[in-house]
Amino acid sequence: MSLLELDGVSASYGHADVLHGVSFVLPDNGATGLLGANGAGKTTTLRAISGMVRTTGRIVFDGRDITGLGPDRTAALGIAHVPEGRGTLGQLSVRENLLVGAYRRRDRKQIAVDVDYCLDLFPNLRERVGSNAAALSGGEQQMLAVARAFMAKPRVMLLDEASLGLAPSTARRVYDAVVRLRREAQVAMVVVEQNANLAFSVVDDATVLETGRVALQGSSAELLGMDAVRRAYLGG
Repeated sequence: MSLLELDGVSASYGHADVLHGVSFVLPDNGATGLLGANGAGKTTTLRAISGMVRTTGRIVFDGRDITGLGPDRTAALGIAHVPEGRGTLGQLSVRENLLVGAYRRRDRKQIAVDVDYCLDLFPNLRERVGSNAAALSGGEQQMLAVARAFMAKPRVMLLDEASLGLAPSTARRVYDAVVRLRREAQVAMVVVEQNANLAFSVVDDATVLETGRVALQGSSAELLGMDAVRRAYLGG
């Protein structure tokens, strides 16, 4: 059963059309990737799902048409967006950032349990739990951004370039935690990632975008078996 479906979605910024009829399906508890070069429309696709850009076509979440619903309302329905650039609240501590992620929730005991889960998921954050987010390394800020999104208890997490600017070992730690989060918390995911090796460690299938259009779609195994995909995204 599909949890999220994009059907012929186009999007624009002012008079500039960026997406042209993008369609894909995300199953309940599934994970799908969006691959493509810079400017292919990957980030805009996530923004369309979150209601941050003007769109046409249909975006359906859990049986409900959410096209153009707006960020606040899509977040309230259970869609958490981890944007490129992380977006942590620099003057708040790690713990306070996590609690901000849970601001819509009223289950205080479970919130405390989930904070501890996040600190277990990212041991670096446990060591810095009282530090302001602005004092964290880039990798720690990315860990915090993912953890804060999880604190909202979303049905779907939208991850935008979680490895951007990180050392390979740090990016691997972030994605190891994302894999664990998907497995243990059963959060569905849409993963935008330049590093296809990292993306394919998480996702079941992927859509390749070129200049705002769908160029390829398939399972991870199918795409990994294509020479053109390996050359373009895996350096093989």
